[in-house]
Amino acid sequence: MKFDPPLETVTLLRRYKRFMADVLRADGSEITVHCPNTGSMKNCVLGSPQPALISDSGNPKRKYRHTLEALQVAHGHWAGVNTSRTNSLVEEAVRAGLIPELDPADGVEREVKYGDSRFDLALGERADPHTFIEVKNVTLGPGPDDEDDGVIAFPDSVTERGQKHLKTLMEVAASGKRAALVFCVQHSGAVAARPADEIDSRYGVLLREAMDQGVQVLAWKVSLSDQLFQLDKALPVLR
Repeated sequence: MKFDPPLETVTLLRRYKRFMADVLRADGSEITVHCPNTGSMKNCVLGSPQPALISDSGNPKRKYRHTLEALQVAHGHWAGVNTSRTNSLVEEAVRAGLIPELDPADGVEREVKYGDSRFDLALGERADPHTFIEVKNVTLGPGPDDEDDGVIAFPDSVTERGQKHLKTLMEVAASGKRAALVFCVQHSGAVAARPADEIDSRYGVLLREAMDQGVQVLAWKVSLSDQLFQLDKALPVLR
């Protein structure tokens, strides 16, 4: 995912009302930007001014023209916090053939229904895919007072929706079709991914159950810069 113009470096002052953030630009002006992230952003928003990257929509009619894309977090790492980018990042990698387990040869579809659920991606014909894929943005890394161990966790808040997705992925696997969960790890310090049992223990139980029942769980690290975000390295998923 290329950014043209490149992302602008600013200072995050505060995040509030879930979808808004105030930032300080290099020229000293303060603006409000859109913050498209429904999670808690635990260990991403640190509670004091921190470096950030924002994009410019180029649309002066949009209420908040700019969008918060990434934050410098503990231990000097960066985390991509715009969850609306996540599916596109994984889709780009799948279409480019970068994820060996997810062959795009039979076609790649977005937002495909399965029962009363809708999956982010699917492989095969839209009417009858052979593989259903759920994508999650993963950013919960160590805090400032934690050891910098590189193990990045999901979720950062209790997610009943995420629990439902795991149950449906298990239904897909039981039906004989392929089911995959991709952790899109937008954290520059990542060396592995894991379930955040300390935040949502039920999600952790379901994730391990899904892995045991044939759901393929993959994790990929995203490289982050002011000009390019892209999946570039497979990571182990710790149980």
